[in-house]
Amino acid sequence: MIRFLLYSLLFALLGACASQPELRGSNDLGVVIERADGAVLVVENSGNTVLHRVEGLGDLSHASLVYSRDGRYAYVFGRDGGLSKVDILRGELVTRVVQSGNSIGGAISQDGELIAVSNYEPGGVRVFDADDLVPIADIPAIPSAGGAASKVVGLVDAPEQRFVFSLFDSDEIWLADFENPQDPQITRYAEIGRAPYDALITADGRYYLAGLFGEDGLALLDLWRPEEGVRKVLEDYGRGDEKLPVYKMPHLEGFASASNYMFVPAVGRHEVLVIDERGWSEVARIPVAGQPVFVRARPDGREVWVNFAFPDNDRIQIIDVEELQVVDTLRPGKGVLHMEFTPRGDDIWVSVRDDNKLVVYDTRTREAVAELPARSPSGIFFTHRAGQLGF
Repeated sequence: MIRFLLYSLLFALLGACASQPELRGSNDLGVVIERADGAVLVVENSGNTVLHRVEGLGDLSHASLVYSRDGRYAYVFGRDGGLSKVDILRGELVTRVVQSGNSIGGAISQDGELIAVSNYEPGGVRVFDADDLVPIADIPAIPSAGGAASKVVGLVDAPEQRFVFSLFDSDEIWLADFENPQDPQITRYAEIGRAPYDALITADGRYYLAGLFGEDGLALLDLWRPEEGVRKVLEDYGRGDEKLPVYKMPHLEGFASASNYMFVPAVGRHEVLVIDERGWSEVARIPVAGQPVFVRARPDGREVWVNFAFPDNDRIQIIDVEELQVVDTLRPGKGVLHMEFTPRGDDIWVSVRDDNKLVVYDTRTREAVAELPARSPSGIFFTHRAGQLGF
């Protein structure tokens, strides 16, 4: 009888071990948004395969995400105000809250304990505990001059437990210090330029740069010297020229930094703007095939890859950083929405919405090495973002 019990216990333990998921790291994993279905794909870029599909995330028509410090959890920001926490190792939705009527992205604090969400409706920023998504703080974006709350855009994380964001309707930038999450300290900068539409923070966390839709130029805040306020740079760019109709707003968080240059999509123009980061002066304007949306630098800084708004969104162009000109054009398919380099830049993943697929290119040969089915894919986010500011 004892022997029988021992054998039964042994078989039970073996069965339990067999049912456990395979142990693996998270550094080659990523999440792809399936915008039409309220779902995400968990993928791995060592073998270029799909591991899981996670459903029930709401309206993902303009979704983005950030990762926990360890890269295990993705926090997905939906357009319907939904904030979802996804376990990418298990391929499971952990929890989801609907925190507003219309939201537009978010950020994670430097210590990884706070998740901030920027909202159109009601305008403002709401902050949650990263563990259980319990509300921590609510910052209504009431303009300095009073009136209705503004839409919030360009929300990024900054060093020293700070968030920075822009108020589209009231032409302001706010710096929020969350050293004490229960009593955040807000510094407001007014009249920074007309209609900031998106923003970025440089890789070292020093500069916050907001694009302006209502006028030419960019608004710059030096986070080492915030007391000096916001100044405009490149404000003479395009002065007197008529902009083209804008079919899709460019995304500054997809900026590229390479060889002391910053490559930024120009609003309403068929150009990529090249800025010298050492003096914030214009270096060049690179003609491209259409209105650029995302401008991404290969991790080694040797090339910059660009995709475009309709009607030129069937192609990608590659800019040589030394020559500052387009050297190649690829045509992955209809509706190229996003690109993401693998951590070391050997491959780049491309979402092709209208052809319902992901295309993986070898960046050395520029040949497609894999295609994966995906339902109306848009954003692609690999876990190396977990260790980067502003991503």
